[in-house]
Amino acid sequence: MNHLVPLDDGNWRLPNHAHVVVYDREPRDGGLLTIYDCGAAQKPPKAQLLGTLESIDASAEVESTPTGQVVTLHESATLTETGSKRFHIR
Repeated sequence: MNHLVPLDDGNWRLPNHAHVVVYDREPRDGGLLTIYDCGAAQKPPKAQLLGTLESIDASAEVESTPTGQVVTLHESATLTETGSKRFHIR
């Protein structure tokens, strides 16, 4: 499921205040990124992508959790697929 606004091949727009919930699993299994428009909105996720979040260059708050991390954006950003199941937020 990916209902993010595509910018071009491998790049999607993330809205201001988006929440990206990263579930880290076993290294051989990869991870799961679940993307919500806003943490306050009670809506289903906008996208779920298999993979790992490699880095964050946008203004964001990152909270570590027992299962991974939660990234709360402070500005609009771009989610870029940098490799096979690897993502970057800028």
